Amino acid sequence: MEVKPGYKQTEVGVIPEEWDVGQLSTLISYGPRNGYSGRSGKDARGTPTLALTATTSGRMILDEKTVKHLEETLEGDSDILLKAGDVLVQRSNTPELVGTTAIFDGPSGVYAYPDLMMRMRFKVPETSYWFWRYANSSAGRRYFVSVAAGSTGTMPKLSGDKLRTMPLPLPPPPEQRAIAEALSDVDGLLGGLDRLIAKKRDLKQAAMQQLLTGQTRLPGFHGEWDQVKLGSLFSFKNGLNKGKEFFGYGTPIVNYMDVFGNTGILCSKLEGRVSLTKQEIKNFDVRKGDVLFTRTSETPEEIGMASVILDEPDETVFSGFVLRGRPKNDILCDVFKAYCFRAPLVRNQIISKASYTTRALTNGRILSAVTLSVPTKAEQTAIAEVLTEIDAELAALGQRREKTRALKQAMMQELLSARTRLV
Repeated sequence: MEVKPGYKQTEVGVIPEEWDVGQLSTLISYGPRNGYSGRSGKDARGTPTLALTATTSGRMILDEKTVKHLEETLEGDSDILLKAGDVLVQRSNTPELVGTTAIFDGPSGVYAYPDLMMRMRFKVPETSYWFWRYANSSAGRRYFVSVAAGSTGTMPKLSGDKLRTMPLPLPPPPEQRAIAEALSDVDGLLGGLDRLIAKKRDLKQAAMQQLLTGQTRLPGFHGEWDQVKLGSLFSFKNGLNKGKEFFGYGTPIVNYMDVFGNTGILCSKLEGRVSLTKQEIKNFDVRKGDVLFTRTSETPEEIGMASVILDEPDETVFSGFVLRGRPKNDILCDVFKAYCFRAPLVRNQIISKASYTTRALTNGRILSAVTLSVPTKAEQTAIAEVLTEIDAELAALGQRREKTRALKQAMMQELLSARTRLV
């Protein structure tokens, strides 16, 4: 392949003539070192340690979901404790995530890291940021997947030796800084959108808490709300169970995640399919206005999540991990159903009444005993309009974030491969 003037062919592809190719081992002063395999637990109170999810996004996230605690407390000078600026690489994960890299930006000497990660320190801090960007680019991903070892049914693993011998394109330091600054600007946009989305979600939760309990009333509405048992509003039925060989074709089916992830479902957009007889379709059908509840999960917090059918389905059924609530009357508006069952007061009742053995479970009898506060239909509609508007704003922000993320990926591809140069 002919190389255009000013560029050269190397083991990492075509790069500018003034760029070098370096091996990772020549750039680091420490590592790669595997993390600590000590036991952690929900009730442990020892040294905080990162979960693998702390770096799966390609950046460091430290919160209650990504930090666990060891059962023991490591000494403050332990070499397994992270320092600010350490680079962490996931040495074992799915093919899509193995090699995912993040820079630790927390306090030094506080956090340990797990055995599924490797840690490095670079001789020049600026180079660590260059490696971080390159490792998470499509070129870096291809390298990790190509050298990760694994067999069928096992997670790919990246060795320290393969990491040390990783070849990297190395622009001159001023160009490294320029590229890092350009990508950091986009990161700033993403971070701002993330904060705005989080703030809007908190606003929605607060609005649901206030409006769905009657603590705050919309203008023009007064009077007491009725307290109604769900058993007087719905008849409940468990969903369909079929062997895995029946799935993938046939009749549309509402699955667990369709319910869990959405307050409202459009059956015309369902992706799941299952092969059924006419009688099975009749026995497990869903209709406009039906409310579906998640029936079982590993944790009580995930059961009883509700979603309403918003369109008129054509031969659509629901899965065995879901309960169908079929309306007995028209007391509730469909748009109100999309929100009222996810209000904290209702969720707390469902969770507290659930049974738990190896998995958390709810059923029609439990749901029938849950009490719902019901305003007039006019007030139901007004409340739903407010919450729908917030949802629309959240959706618009999500689309902006996705476009910005795609822009960042395109910029990384262009800048890290030198297809586009910064002046």
